[in-house]
Amino acid sequence: MDYAALKLKVNDIVNQGSWLCEEKLLRICHLLHDTIDYYDWVGYYFANHERQELVLGPYAGEATDHTVIPFGKGICGQVAVSNQTFLVEDVAAQDNYISCNIHVKAEIVVPLFVDGRNIGQIDIDSNVKGAFTADDQKFLEEINAMVSVLFL
Repeated sequence: MDYAALKLKVNDIVNQGSWLCEEKLLRICHLLHDTIDYYDWVGYYFANHERQELVLGPYAGEATDHTVIPFGKGICGQVAVSNQTFLVEDVAAQDNYISCNIHVKAEIVVPLFVDGRNIGQIDIDSNVKGAFTADDQKFLEEINAMVSVLFL
């Protein structure tokens, strides 16, 4: 996987002056979903700290019923509380997993920080068990660092 080339494309999207933030995020989701064959669902959730919940933002992949996730529930909810990336090789082995699609076998959730505060996360599902590696984690953490400037 040519992560460097993808980072350049994400950077171009982030710096495109005529698109709104939502459009940029949607384009990034589609870029990742369409380019990396084991990224079967790519989306952003955003934190509502007052209500202690995550709200679905732009995404690419099948529609999901999980448009609101309470903090602490599922992988996404756990990341909202822990502020740490969560890489799950086998979702069936997780007690606190929320099933969005029966085909999902692995998930990675990476928090999105702005000025040191977790404002949301990128969530990626794969239909392949053990799909995500430390390279995916590093890549997605770098993507979120680029995306964070959209919220400054």
